Amino acid sequence: MKLLETHIVPKLHAPVRMQEYDVANFDCIATKSTLKKSIKKQLVTVNEKTATTGMYVSENDIIKIYAEATIVKKIFKLEIPVIFEDDCIAIINKPAGFPTNGNYFKTIENALPNNLKPSAAIDVLNYPKPVHRLDNPTSGILIIAKTKSAQRDLYRQFESQQITKEYQAIVIGKTTDEGEIHSAVAEKKAYTKYKTLQTVSSLQNGHLSLVHLFPSTGRTHQLRIHLASIQHPIVGDPLYGKAEENYKKGLFLCATSIQFTHPETKEKISFSINPPNKYANFLAREERRFLKFRD
Repeated sequence: MKLLETHIVPKLHAPVRMQEYDVANFDCIATKSTLKKSIKKQLVTVNEKTATTGMYVSENDIIKIYAEATIVKKIFKLEIPVIFEDDCIAIINKPAGFPTNGNYFKTIENALPNNLKPSAAIDVLNYPKPVHRLDNPTSGILIIAKTKSAQRDLYRQFESQQITKEYQAIVIGKTTDEGEIHSAVAEKKAYTKYKTLQTVSSLQNGHLSLVHLFPSTGRTHQLRIHLASIQHPIVGDPLYGKAEENYKKGLFLCATSIQFTHPETKEKISFSINPPNKYANFLAREERRFLKFRD
């Protein structure tokens, strides 16, 4: 394994568990969660012994951090719209129907080398990496790290909730002009604000609404769960919607905007897109069908 960093523990008031050691002492690890993952992957040693999360470290202990073995990636040839790109990061428009990453071949991560330019940065990653996820059926904006320093900084921004994301979705029913949802997701606090952009009549469900969503937490399936909890499931959601209300047209959920600090320039930047054309087409078609067949 390639050695990334050697660190000598400075004077401590008392021994500290390895998983609780201050990550600010490291150059190649930015968050506690990253440290724990590295320990579990056996990429950390203390005094030449493989570290565990419960191991204690004391003054003058030598901590070494290693990189994972490089795996030759098999490239998935999928064309992905690139919204922005430099040597440090990229912003892409993820198509629906593909997982962000995971133990599959046809993932967005495996398609990135086919869509992004090589980085000339000194700490370039072996392959570009998404720093967050969108569900398989969700489309929209996704941030990609091209360097190790960008990856660490963006993980830190996500962990400290400094990155703001917005979405648009078409939901079943007529939503109020705006609202807030505070119900827990997986027994964790979750918060979503929404604003109604458009409501149309529907033969099948009475009404359909296009909503703008502002989540301030990022729980798994948060938006899908929150909207279903107020009886307005997202159109095309097989997990949280009702079969008799649904349409077999895919999930109508798109990440449309993101704001964060550029890892290298430290400028506040934002990117926005419109949802796919099928959103407006679907709403217009439902309105036409209602007007044609309501009598």
